[in-house]
Amino acid sequence: MSSIAWKHSSGRILLFRKPFHEYSLRGRVMLSQMPLSVTAGITAFLILAFFPETLLNPLFISFLLSQAVILILCYAVPWHRLPYPAFLVVPLLDLVSICLGREGGQDSLTGLSLMAVFPVIWLCASGLFPKAAVAISFFGPLAIIWVPLFLRGAVSGQDLSRSFLLPVMMLGIGVTVSVMTLSMVRQQRDLEEQQRDLEEKDSQLRGVLTDSKRQERLLNTVLDTVHLGVLAVDAQGNDILMNRKQRQHHQLASPPTIEDPNESQLLVFSADRTTLVPVDQRPVRRAILGEEFTDYLVWLGAGADQRAISTSARPMEDQDGNFAGSVIVFSDVTELVNALAAKDDFVSNVSHEFRTPLTSILGYVELMLDDDDDDLADSQRGTLEIIRRNSERLLTLVSDLLSSRNGQLLVSPKAVNMAELVRTSVTAALPRAAESGIHLRAEAPETLEAHIDAARISQVLDNLVSNAIKYSPDGGDVVVSLRAEDGHMMCSVSDTGMGMSQQDQEEVFAKFFRSAAVRNSAIPGVGLGLSISKAIVEAHGGRVSLRSEVGKGTTFTFAVPVQN
Repeated sequence: MSSIAWKHSSGRILLFRKPFHEYSLRGRVMLSQMPLSVTAGITAFLILAFFPETLLNPLFISFLLSQAVILILCYAVPWHRLPYPAFLVVPLLDLVSICLGREGGQDSLTGLSLMAVFPVIWLCASGLFPKAAVAISFFGPLAIIWVPLFLRGAVSGQDLSRSFLLPVMMLGIGVTVSVMTLSMVRQQRDLEEQQRDLEEKDSQLRGVLTDSKRQERLLNTVLDTVHLGVLAVDAQGNDILMNRKQRQHHQLASPPTIEDPNESQLLVFSADRTTLVPVDQRPVRRAILGEEFTDYLVWLGAGADQRAISTSARPMEDQDGNFAGSVIVFSDVTELVNALAAKDDFVSNVSHEFRTPLTSILGYVELMLDDDDDDLADSQRGTLEIIRRNSERLLTLVSDLLSSRNGQLLVSPKAVNMAELVRTSVTAALPRAAESGIHLRAEAPETLEAHIDAARISQVLDNLVSNAIKYSPDGGDVVVSLRAEDGHMMCSVSDTGMGMSQQDQEEVFAKFFRSAAVRNSAIPGVGLGLSISKAIVEAHGGRVSLRSEVGKGTTFTFAVPVQN
């Protein structure tokens, strides 16, 4: 690393336009030698002008010639092909050359030995072999002075001590230059390490940025592919993200006369498709306020292009748990809403069509039964009773269909012995249970009075008991239990039949729902019994719950207040 400082020094040399490190190795050697060569040339000019007799001294001539040869070597030698430290031979030759010049010209010019400062600086500034360079900075100038003394043989302690100041000065210069060079080397090394770290971090940042852009493209592609509108807003209500489908929804809700409407200007209607939804109740506004909701239905747009949109929102939080915005999903459910409306219309029309002939049948049967003549045999009267009872039951089912469409059922609560209703329902179902190999029993107290609509609650019991028998095709036990608990009448119907999956349990009270297992087993039904039973119990102010496990059976429990 120490050599790098000399190779890559970024300083500029006077009269040279390029930084030092941009020159070739040969050029840098030439530039390093140039100060001594120029000084030698100036010395030769001064000798020629003022002391021409010195030019007759062979030692001085050797000095000038050696400087010329050294300069030529600096240029001619292919230093880049030699081991890198090979160029340090030049300052060593300079010390020998200076020794010749001092001996040959010191009688004319004093201080020639000071030229040793140039090779000393060169050696110490190279950063190579710093200990050896410092040693040479002292012993080299000392040798320039002492070697001639010893060669002449006239050596005295006074002579040796007189010349000792120059090596010490050169040593000081060498140490100073070495320290500065080593400091620069360390700084350069630190800078290079920092640069490497920065390059590594820059590479990592570029990689992260590339991954981020790729993830962003993937997210945008996914969001533009899904058939849902997705909108993300920050805590201030500013749009962060809006996919292609949501832009279409926004365009649909935009009034034709406003180019860029705000939320309060959008055409957002309630369920009647004509009343504008108040601004504070619109999906985006509710989401900005931090609300979380699911399947909030609104209508967007006007006229024939109006669409039903189901909206859901979930808030976002920052790392501190504070509200940071919300994501709103818009789902076009127009076809589903229209299908449900068509289904309700169909149920309503069919129910009305059924009601008319049923009412007529029931009326004629009642006329025949109310006839005072004794023309009817007992068997005929019994048959008419069966016709009337089943016609009334069918008329009740038709009324329930209409009520389920309207979403409400009317009840007329009265004081009733609920225990008697349970026993009656179980007794009526015993023949069918026996046919299916099912052991049916009731667990009820002698009396448990409750304020209920007896006909409606009997309908609930009949539905639950009938289902328990129907969905236990392999036999087993069905138990109807009744108890009072916390001011409520609790009635449970348990079976050991086929049971239900968790997904089926979540949808079992939906109108017309029938599980795949039930459909595959060809068990008859239309999927309205549980929906109507739930509506009846809720009309009494009660609730219905279930517990089921596939292959182990199901328990339905309904609870209604004893007193309304």
